[in-house]
Amino acid sequence: MKEILTFPFMQHALLAGAIASFFLSLFGVFVTLKRLSFFGDGIAHASLSGIALGVLIGVNPLWLALIVALFFATGIYFLEKKTPIPVDAIIGLIFSGGMAIGILLMSFKRGYQPELIGYLFGNILTISKQDLLITIFLGGLIILFLLLFQRSLALTILDEEEASLCGIKVNLLEFLFYIALAITIVLGLKLLGIVLVSALLIIPPITAKFFSNSFKRVLLNSVIIGEITVISGLILSYYLDTPSGAVIVLVGIFLFGVGGIFHLLRGKIKVR
Repeated sequence: MKEILTFPFMQHALLAGAIASFFLSLFGVFVTLKRLSFFGDGIAHASLSGIALGVLIGVNPLWLALIVALFFATGIYFLEKKTPIPVDAIIGLIFSGGMAIGILLMSFKRGYQPELIGYLFGNILTISKQDLLITIFLGGLIILFLLLFQRSLALTILDEEEASLCGIKVNLLEFLFYIALAITIVLGLKLLGIVLVSALLIIPPITAKFFSNSFKRVLLNSVIIGEITVISGLILSYYLDTPSGAVIVLVGIFLFGVGGIFHLLRGKIKVR
């Protein structure tokens, strides 16, 4: 076990994984509460266009993925507010358009592209020091957002009218939430890849509900479950020599199953 920590690539992977899982599992609580589970998939897949462009022109793909994610998150927000189109249909449109642009850009880069494959399916073991610094920087922005708006955000999601009566600028806060969520998703791209990143946004918070009886407890348990999922998944993938992203997701699903069984058994005990 100790040998893992002697490798710089594992040190970077564990640190980046811990940071990304913290924010994904925490934001996931608000995402599931607002019923925006598809948002993560949409932004992640749309960001392929930024990643492909970054690989094509030789710029760090995470920066361009961030720009694209912010652009599409802004588009989703304004289309939702200014048009009669349902938000899930808008996300589907963004999902398809971003993927199409990404695939088109990928066609200009001939030959096998391991970096693109890493972003598609996740390979946190290849994370560089620059990627780690980007993760820490973006994580700092998310912490600032949560410190400033956590209570207002929870109230806005639960009851917009009440939040408005309390003086909260609901539309502005919702826009900032979309922006912060897009940043959070970009944090997870290197960890789980475009295909699987939304899993860490959804699995920890829904698992946490099995063990929680209050909103604060859901937030805490979601973070704990997210950290356990990522760290144990990374360690398992190292020893099994398997893709880290897939193992992390499977560990999360296993914990969800354990939580479901615990919830059912606890219910039966209470009935008796």
